[in-house]
Amino acid sequence: MKLMKAYQIKIELIDSEPLIWRRVVIPADVTFRRLHDTIQFSMGWRDYHLYEFEFPQEKLRITNDEESYEEFKFYFAKYKNKKPTKKEDPYGIIARIIETNVRQSQTVKIDKYLEKYKTLEYIYDFGDYWRHKIELEKTKEDYEFGYPIILEGEGACPPEDVGGLGGYKEFLEAWNDPKHPEHESMRQWGESQYYSEFDIDFRNDLLKTCLKIKKVK
Repeated sequence: MKLMKAYQIKIELIDSEPLIWRRVVIPADVTFRRLHDTIQFSMGWRDYHLYEFEFPQEKLRITNDEESYEEFKFYFAKYKNKKPTKKEDPYGIIARIIETNVRQSQTVKIDKYLEKYKTLEYIYDFGDYWRHKIELEKTKEDYEFGYPIILEGEGACPPEDVGGLGGYKEFLEAWNDPKHPEHESMRQWGESQYYSEFDIDFRNDLLKTCLKIKKVK
């Protein structure tokens, strides 16, 4: 059996009450795109929106935001050896764009950044603005699976487009109270969004089926 290096991480939905979290083991030799996929499947998101990992210490943003990436690439190439003039950039917009390096998530591996910083922030959906804390808890050298595994977790994932934490609180009030005037309509909407309690076995089946990266011999 071939063993590999892996990270045990804890994923927390910041400011959720009670805390929505997952403890996951993920192979170390993966990209930020695969970390994004792991968070999505583990938490229960449906991967509808843009996301980013930001490292202000290194002026680095890792994202699937292709528009931002192409904009950065264009202006960085144009002003690589010179600064934009006041006439070209009267409001400093171009200077701000090229100040932070934008990388595509499928081109950057997690190991360097996770081991260096121990804690990362992942933003999903720039509208609802779901902030997740990704914390490295331990490193394993004898991991035997070529896909992530959830060890434990608590809390249902909010429905997509519910309106952030404030909207989710209002959703739960109507969802849980049969006397609430919007109870029935919220139940129908929540079910259409596949809202459900956290099911670790179901989530692990998805991770194994969808994110297996290599055959372990």
